[in-house]
Amino acid sequence: MKAAVINKLGDTPKFRDFPEPEIQDNDQLLMTMKAAAVKNLDKLRASGSHYASHKELPAVVGMDGVGILENGKRVYAQGITGMVAEKAVIRKDKYTPIPDNLDWNIAAAIPNAVLGAAMALKIRGQIKPGQNVLINGATGVTGQMAVQIAKYYGANNITTTGRNQKNLEKTKRLGADQTVSLKENEQTIIEQLQEIHRKNPIDLVIDYLWGNPIELILTALKGGGLDNTTHKTRVVSVGTMAGETINLASGILKSSALEILGSGFGSLSEKELEEYSQTILPKMFQLAAEGKLTMKLEEGNIENIEKLWDSKIGSGKRLVVSIN
Repeated sequence: MKAAVINKLGDTPKFRDFPEPEIQDNDQLLMTMKAAAVKNLDKLRASGSHYASHKELPAVVGMDGVGILENGKRVYAQGITGMVAEKAVIRKDKYTPIPDNLDWNIAAAIPNAVLGAAMALKIRGQIKPGQNVLINGATGVTGQMAVQIAKYYGANNITTTGRNQKNLEKTKRLGADQTVSLKENEQTIIEQLQEIHRKNPIDLVIDYLWGNPIELILTALKGGGLDNTTHKTRVVSVGTMAGETINLASGILKSSALEILGSGFGSLSEKELEEYSQTILPKMFQLAAEGKLTMKLEEGNIENIEKLWDSKIGSGKRLVVSIN
């Protein structure tokens, strides 16, 4: 079969022949691949800089993708073998059906963004209809997805932050009510957030940046105003694009009704991940099929994997490789 293959860690994948994977037991299925998204995690694993980097080489890249089972069913799955290939092996009880009218490339792009958005909002953030939500770093793929899903879950007022002004404006078309540019000086950002919090008290913050931007947000949410009352706000950390660490004064926590927690594989139980694959993701696939959930793609064919892998992808876009 044809596949995107690395011979050693740090290689750019090459399009070449590779042995077709074989079923090892009754718990596995063979899948004919149609498309796979290339994410930062895929690149980190291929580079050797991730704890889950490829151990056996040469190896086919790609952790997940979409395709057709031998019975004709259209599905999304994570692979036992590499997924940027004509064939891949998956677990028979670990796939999600895809609507017949959903484009393959969109189907391949959505799951990772849904994992970073819907799970942060629904499972970790416990969003409720009517709540006010702040999405920090909403200009990227997952942030834009979070805006749409927050609206679907019934958010009342949505605030977005970011540095890319074009994508920040786009979040308004996706459902945001107001934006805050992180290019402003720190005091202006804090004052804008305080004014938003005063008018529509923020119930939930979904953070994709950490670093200095979340420090500013926590400062803006700090209690101890004239009436000495605070509003309970849950902060969910998902990404660290602006830095791995922050300075957090104890006074902010002692003067505020803040809850700070994270959202990632380590914070999600097996039951919650099952809910993601069996309930949340199928619903998001259906919304996408109905045109109610959108995403910008950078698309290319597996034959051009070497060029695609090293290409610069625009902010707010996901690279998807078509295979068959």
